[in-house]
Amino acid sequence: MTLNEYISAHSTPENEALEAIARDTHVHILNPHMLSGHIQGRVLSMISHMIRPKRILELGTFTGYSALCLAEGLDENGRMITIERNDELEDTIRRNLAKSPLGKKIELIIGDAKEILQQSGSTGGDGLTAQQSHSEAVYDLVFIDADKREYCVYLDLVYPLVPVGGFILADNTLWDGHVIDPAYDKDKQTLGLRAFNDKLAEDDRFEQVILPLRDGLTMIRKKK
Repeated sequence: MTLNEYISAHSTPENEALEAIARDTHVHILNPHMLSGHIQGRVLSMISHMIRPKRILELGTFTGYSALCLAEGLDENGRMITIERNDELEDTIRRNLAKSPLGKKIELIIGDAKEILQQSGSTGGDGLTAQQSHSEAVYDLVFIDADKREYCVYLDLVYPLVPVGGFILADNTLWDGHVIDPAYDKDKQTLGLRAFNDKLAEDDRFEQVILPLRDGLTMIRKKK
């Protein structure tokens, strides 16, 4: 038994809906490694339960696995918005969300997360901000797992949507070790993640810690 197998065997198992999504993703979807998976999914669920958010925003849905994990910790009347750029995944995502009663709490938006967030800010609010001004903090928890080249932009765009004391999670921030590997000095996604990690380290609006979980998960708390 490997250490990862031991961890999995001694962690709360996936429910039937998540297990089905994981299986179907690995069988039918290109790049199934993008799925959060069992252990990271349990971590996302645990963090969400500890925060008990009333509203969650996710950038990058993929097949819906992480959205359902995060939704497990929603306040009783909480809601979640998840944004996915790849419109070819829409039918799959909607099918997968429907596998769980929590899917009714999740609104899927198909489109580019950066453009949607920029439109929300410039117009003073749309579906993302529930008809409130974009300057009002409306998301207790944000999960960033979209285009790695745009992480710095995402951080600045979600900043006004998160209250002081609110949390942002960023996935893939170690990028399979590429963030410290000179062989990837010209890789745009690696450069985007390095810039994001450096930005956080120098930005006194936040405090953060990188967890060496899977491909790197950064927990961020908005201080001011």
